[in-house]
Parts: sequence; C-alpha cells; structure tokens
Amino acid sequence: MQKIDFSAYEYDGFFDEMFGSNSEIRPGFNVLMQKMESMSSQRMLQLQYASDRAQRSIGMTFNVYSDHQGTERILPLDLIPRIIPQEDWAHIEEGLRQRIYALNLFLNDIYGQQKILKDEIIPKDLVLNCPSYLEKCQNLDVPKDIWCHIVGTDLIRDEHGEFRVLEDNLRCPSGVSYMLENREILKRTFPDIFEKLKVRPVTDYAMHLRKTLAHLSDNPNPTIAVLTPGTYNSAYFEHSYLAQQMAVELVEGRDLVVKGDHVFMRTTKGLEQVDVIYRRIDDDFLDPLHFRKDSMLGVPGIFDVYRKGNVALANAPGNGVADDKAVYAYVPDIIKYYLDEEIILKNVDTYLCSVDDQRKFVIDNIADLVVKKTDGSGGYGMLIGPKSTKEEQDEFVKKIKENPNGYIAQPTISLSRVPTMVDGVPEGRHVDLRPYILYGEEIKIIPGALTRVALKKGSLVVNSSQGGGSKDTWVLY
Repeated sequence: MQKIDFSAYEYDGFFDEMFGSNSEIRPGFNVLMQKMESMSSQRMLQLQYASDRAQRSIGMTFNVYSDHQGTERILPLDLIPRIIPQEDWAHIEEGLRQRIYALNLFLNDIYGQQKILKDEIIPKDLVLNCPSYLEKCQNLDVPKDIWCHIVGTDLIRDEHGEFRVLEDNLRCPSGVSYMLENREILKRTFPDIFEKLKVRPVTDYAMHLRKTLAHLSDNPNPTIAVLTPGTYNSAYFEHSYLAQQMAVELVEGRDLVVKGDHVFMRTTKGLEQVDVIYRRIDDDFLDPLHFRKDSMLGVPGIFDVYRKGNVALANAPGNGVADDKAVYAYVPDIIKYYLDEEIILKNVDTYLCSVDDQRKFVIDNIADLVVKKTDGSGGYGMLIGPKSTKEEQDEFVKKIKENPNGYIAQPTISLSRVPTMVDGVPEGRHVDLRPYILYGEEIKIIPGALTRVALKKGSLVVNSSQGGGSKDTWVLY
C-alpha cells in the first residue's frame, strides 16, 4: 500500500509549524512524523471515515444560518494534530493572563468611573457609541468584580512565527466542546504517539468551568444552569454537552421565571431557585423588558434580578464592548494604562476607519487589506482585499464612507500553516488558535485550544460557517 508521502509537501512562503526553512522537522513533531510515514494513505482515510462517524454518532453537528437546506454539518476534524511546545505555550499563557486581567479592569472602569475615558486614553465616543455598550449596565455591581468569566481569544502566527492576537471573544465564545471531543477522538486514533509525546490534558475543563461559575455565588452549593436559545441554535450541541459534563440543568428561557426578585427554574417538583446562569444567548435577547421587546428567548425581569445581586450571569451583559474590533486597536494602551506594562501578545496592526487619515489609507489600499465590521463575527461582513473583485472593493469603500465607525482594516496576514490530510496526501493549510480562559478565583488558561483550519487551498478563512475545519491541539509538558 502507498505510504503517506511528504516529499512533495510545500513549506516555503509561509511559517510552517512542522517544518523549518531547510525542511528540518521542528521539535515535538519527530514522533508524529515517524508515525505518519509508517502509515498508508488508505489507513489514514479509514481513520478519517471513523472520525467523521464518531462525530455524527454523538451529535457533534452545527447549523449554518445562511444554508437554507436546513442540513446539519460536522466540523471536519483533520487527524494530523497541531503540536505546541511548552515554551511557546508558556508565552501564550503569560500574554493571555495579562490581556484578560486588563480587559476586565477596563470593563469595570467604563461601567463605573470611566477614568480611562476622562484621561482620554481611548476616545469616549468610540466606547459609548459602540453597539455592544449597554448604558443599562452603568454602575452595575457585578459579582466578584468579574465581567468576563469565559473567554475565547483568537491567535494567529505571523510569517515570522510570532503569536499575535487577532481578536478577543468575551461574549459567548463557542467551540470548546470541539476541543474536548477532538481530544477524545485523537487519543483513540493515535494512543501510542499521544503517550510518547506527553500531551497535557484538557479533560478537566468542565470541572474548572463549574468551579468558575460556582465562585460567582455566595451560596456554598449553588444551583447552576446553562441557558440556551434552543435546539435550532448552531451551537446547541455545545450547550447540551457542557451542561451534561458539568452535571447541571440545561434550560431555555421558557423554563425560567422571575418571582420575588429571584430567578426560578420550573421542575417536575415545582420551582427551584437558580443562583448562577451560564448564558449562551446574546445581550439583546436576554430580557424583553430591557432589551429587544420581541425576544422569545430570554426571561422577562431577569436583568432586574441581576442588578439586585440575586442571580449571577456569565458572561456579564455589556462586556461585548471589550471585544469590539475598534476597541481592540487600543488594547496595548489599555494594558499600559491599568497595569503599566507593555503588551506581551501583540495585536495585528489595525487601521480605524473612524480616523480621517487612516480611513484614507484604507480606501487607497483596500485591495491589499482585510476589512472587517467592528461588531462582526463568524467570518461574515468581511472583505479579503487580495482575493476580492473590483466590484466588491467598491462596495466596501461605499460602506466605509457611509459608516466609518463601523469598520476597521488590517494587513493581510500570512497565517502559519500545519500539514493537513487532503485525499490521503499531506498539504499545508492555514490555521488560527482559540485558547479558552476561565476567570474565577484565578485566571485559568486551559492547556489546549481549538485549532481552526482553512480546508480550502490558499484560503485564510478558518470559520466553520465558511467551510473551515479543526485540529486537535497538543500542548506538551
């Protein structure tokens, strides 16, 4: 049978995480390389088929809202793991702790005394006019002064191999269930190399998540629930999976009711008070009495209970202002202001279309830049200049001129690549990295991450909704 062959693998032109510039194998990948070269392409295809079946059998599927066929898809899992040496991970951990700590101080400040705005470190209008800024959260006393309890920060590796933060996700970051289940599948697929490489475990994530949520309540044995929009949500598998792993209730808005300044859950034995809610619905839909009046997903009156301190919500409402893509440009200044430190994990260079000279630069160079909506997500509302048509560029120029506050631009980054199996042959594909951070008694970075991979050759878009896949991420001891 034909063995897996790396002889035609192209590693020039990008930072490749498995091969150096002279085709030498980077530390940590030797054992994996030996395993790959000992396997046949046919055996790899069989393992891939088994992996796909395993995902479907446990319901690891998601809906794409723009897909009107209504079919559920799996997030394709490539079986070549991404390996991150301990020294690289230590740098990532240090940078993420710094970043999340500073962003939490920022949220406490802008919804409190607003010192950073008064000191003109960041433009007042940029924050107060941000679509995710909630005036109703002003002077809100959040439990334990923590706003961002569960965070998924997207990192990329540039052409020099340096990790940079692409964007912050402080609202309802998704994908952690894929990180956990990808690990289970890879452990069964390659148990021998998993053991040899001494990979750090991620299986205790649910325990740490529950501990983080419990920390928000003064009740020594709090009742915790996961609030989901329902079965039609694209991440419903994850909501039910995490509730099951934490041994807590999975509820929809209709299962909860506010009575006497407390939130209760309807059960077969009557009403049971809920102390902590891990909400997986957006701010707008949380409470129809305060936000979107047509919301059927939230709980009428829950925001009033939250303000009175009788229920804890994770993540806190209003914290989306800290992951707005325009605010992102000021994170180095935010870190310097609150911590008096230089940023450890650098941003990608960012141009604000709200600033006259930067907007002119973006419009003049739009064919070479990536343009994003400041409140966009999922790969939607984005222009990748080098891969766009003149008509698409003209359309975005018009949008920028009509709403300059709504757009930012960044250079087209040559994302790092990792070998990925394509019809039994290893080829380089671009990847990003989403580590998960829990902020409870301490800031805990899970020693693993969801690696998203652009499966289309040459593509830089890794989002699942745009045809991306995933890899298991092995952080070594």
